[in-house]
Amino acid sequence: MSDSPLNRGDSQAYIEALLAYLGDRNPLDAFAATPAALRQAVAGLDDAALRTLEAPGKWSVIEVVKHLADVEIVLGFRYRKTAGEPGTPIPAIDQDLWTQELNYSAADLEATLEDFEAVRAVNLRFLRGLPESYLQRYCLHSQRGEETLGTMMRLYAAHDCYHLEQIARIRKAIGA
Repeated sequence: MSDSPLNRGDSQAYIEALLAYLGDRNPLDAFAATPAALRQAVAGLDDAALRTLEAPGKWSVIEVVKHLADVEIVLGFRYRKTAGEPGTPIPAIDQDLWTQELNYSAADLEATLEDFEAVRAVNLRFLRGLPESYLQRYCLHSQRGEETLGTMMRLYAAHDCYHLEQIARIRKAIGA
């Protein structure tokens, strides 16, 4: 992986670079739009294109989609821990290790999209149901330190935007 700020999830440069992808969009609106945008981003790709790496050491489209699906599960846990147990420690994940060890490259696209959509719907319903005051509740992220639920939501809405752009970049790189 490159030494880009987006590959170091613990730095202020990472946070700023990631949030730029969201801009001034409402995180809940971005969350709601992602499932359809993700389906559109992968539309028309054959199996070979889905599994072609952008470049050596980079991810394929299917790996990005599987990453989003698995992160959505992690986020459901993080949102609930932060809302229900303010100040709780939250562990980071090693996304590259998960990609390798959980064999993301062999994932089934349709099943992965369905998983992402289902968990996203549950998480979105949960977040929309929280009192606004809960957005100030915080966790203790193992890399970034104190992080409010509102900040977490903005970061992960931006994370969606980044990965949608990444898929477009991969498609261009592989000529798909």
